[in-house]
Formats: sequence, structure tokens, C-alpha cells
Amino acid sequence: MTARSTFETELEQLNLDLIKMGGMIEEAIAKSIGALETSDTNIANEIISADRTVDDMEKQIEARCLRLLMRQQPVARDLRAISTALKMITDMERIGDHAADIAELTIRLDSNKPLSMAQHIPEMADIATQMVRACVKSFIDNNLEQAKETIARDDEVDDLFNVVRDELIKTLSGESDAEKANQAIDLMMIAKYLERIGDHAVNICEWVVFYDTGLHKQTQIM
Repeated sequence: MTARSTFETELEQLNLDLIKMGGMIEEAIAKSIGALETSDTNIANEIISADRTVDDMEKQIEARCLRLLMRQQPVARDLRAISTALKMITDMERIGDHAADIAELTIRLDSNKPLSMAQHIPEMADIATQMVRACVKSFIDNNLEQAKETIARDDEVDDLFNVVRDELIKTLSGESDAEKANQAIDLMMIAKYLERIGDHAVNICEWVVFYDTGLHKQTQIM
């Protein structure tokens, strides 16, 4: 096997690792919101434990990227692919952290139907999950248009965050029950975590644009 074919095989494996990590964080988001909707603290605890696996996956991918850089002499486009993967996994790991953060708040809420105060949170989570899936796919498929479309979808998450915020402010302004007020604050935090997941997906897409063009936020890097 030539050095080039070995390199391409390694790049292929890198893509498979990224797909796997993307699937892990997608599942974490979906499960965290499912646990919130059903007040299932067992699932919430599973998500928190599983976050260590996401962290391990980040380290595995990082090691693969560094091996590729040290053992091969990648040309400009290959170097951009490896650099993009290294940037992506940082945001992907943070998305996993936020899913675990939501799970921790679910345990603290520990009440029936907490989403009655913020009914748009599942919709936020659904769009954020779609964005995560699309940003990873846009890198694997080298699909610049999909990356740009995903960046634009962040406005949907931001708009829904504003809706949830207004719902919860309305709840707090007329609420004298301290427990319900605390629940409203926790739900606001969950909405903020989902907004941040959308932001991380945008970051990934911006690096996908760099992979295709060498530009990052309109600045020529490579």
C-alpha cells in the first residue's frame, strides 16, 4: 500500500469517527429532552455517565488527527480537512456537555410535566439536533451549501429561545410559589443550553466552509 493510499484510508476512518461522535451527541440531546419530558431521572443519569464516552471519542479523534499530521505530509486540502476535524470535535464535545447539563437540570427539576411552563423547548431541541446532524454531514459530504443552510437555521433556534424566555418571564412575574419559580429558572437554563448547541453547530459549519474555501469568517487562513 502506498503512503497516499494509507493516508486516504486514515482519512476515511477519521470521517467514520466523526460520524460516530455526531451520532453520540445527537442521541444525547434527544435522550436529555426525552428524560425532561417524562421526568425520567434514570435516563438523565445515563446521559451524564455517557458523556465520558463522548470525551473519550474526542481524544481518540484528536490522536488520529495528530498521527496524520506527524506521519504524513498532507497537501493543503488534506491539511484543511484535518484542521477542520480538530476544530469540529471541540464543538462536538461541548454539545455533549450541554446535553449532560440538561440531564443534570432534569434530575434537579424531578417533577411531573415541567415543560408545561415552556412548551417550545422540545421544538428547540429538535431543530438543534437537526443542525448537529447536518453540520457533520456537510463536512463528510463536502457540501458547502448544506453548511450555509445550517448556519441560517440558527435564527430559528434563537427565535424559539426568545419565545421560551418570554413564556418563563410571564410565569415568574405572576408566580409566588418559590418551587415553581426555581423550576422556571432551570427551564430557562435548559433553553440557553439548547441555544448554545445551535451556536456550536454554526461554529462547526463555519469550519466546514474553511475546509472548502480556506476562508474562516471571511478571513483567508489557508
